[in-house]
Amino acid sequence: MDTLTHMVLGACLGEVIAGKQLGKKAMLWGALANNIPDVDVVSSLWLNQVDSMLAHRGITHSIVFAVIFSPVLAITFKNFFAKEEITFLRCVLLFGSGLFLHIFIDAFTVYGTGWFEPFSHNRISFNTLFIIDPLFSLPMIIAVIIGITMGMDSTKRNKCLKAGLIISSIYFVATICNKYFVDRTIDKNLNSQHITYTNYMSTPTALNNFLWYIIVNSGTKFYIGYYSVFDKKPLIDFEIVNKNDSLFHELKDAKNTSELIKFSKGYYCLAKKNDSILFNDMRFDRDGGWFRKQASFELSFNLQNIDNNTMTLQRGRFKAFNPESITKLFERIRGN
Repeated sequence: MDTLTHMVLGACLGEVIAGKQLGKKAMLWGALANNIPDVDVVSSLWLNQVDSMLAHRGITHSIVFAVIFSPVLAITFKNFFAKEEITFLRCVLLFGSGLFLHIFIDAFTVYGTGWFEPFSHNRISFNTLFIIDPLFSLPMIIAVIIGITMGMDSTKRNKCLKAGLIISSIYFVATICNKYFVDRTIDKNLNSQHITYTNYMSTPTALNNFLWYIIVNSGTKFYIGYYSVFDKKPLIDFEIVNKNDSLFHELKDAKNTSELIKFSKGYYCLAKKNDSILFNDMRFDRDGGWFRKQASFELSFNLQNIDNNTMTLQRGRFKAFNPESITKLFERIRGN
């Protein structure tokens, strides 16, 4: 999830766990604890974009990291910042819950999270949340803002932030239900349209949990479609995209290719643009694909110049955030 969501989630959790002992400072320390796993972003200072992307959500998002650093952070905090105010066990709960909840929530986005590093490099991803989901974050944002404005000794602050957590948790469960409903609809479509496939994935489109992006792996080609939970007809209109694996043979010296294939979990295709060969990780949707056929993919790497792919994913996502795309997105969410 995005940094703001982790901050407000940690702030709410911090207040619930240690608000009576630390006052408003519990929100600050909770927000910090919930963002610690993202310290791995500093790897971008010395790694190329591909290596940095592969390092993100790796070891610092693992169960091993959370288990080791929960008591380490608790000891440090108690000795230097709160010797008398809070017990060691509550410190462990404060920091441990932040670390574990961070890696738990991140696993529900499409990027994937290295829960089992360093023993396994497989990424866990349940694909039920978009990385920025206002309906998930907003209740906690409002609760934190209200909590900050309350007095230091206010008894209502704890209840307010707890309410923010509960509302967001209910929405979180609803996203899992949406995923189940959408996947059952996909199964019916694949059967009724007689599409043979090896596997498929579905994930929410930008900023919502109602319009879903679907990729069906059929060996040498993919079927791509969109489905809104408000669609009146359950028929999914699929577009075919060829995998184009043969383009690998035209590469003389391509770095990180095997790592990119593994990172994409097999959901990739190659394309030629001018004189370059692009590796498209199809899991991250397309630039306005919900209304534009043959749209470009948001995560695309130039395999012939891998060291010059700076901020590729971010550029792709920002391209989709324009007035036309956003308007069409909400039109498509309403259903067809």
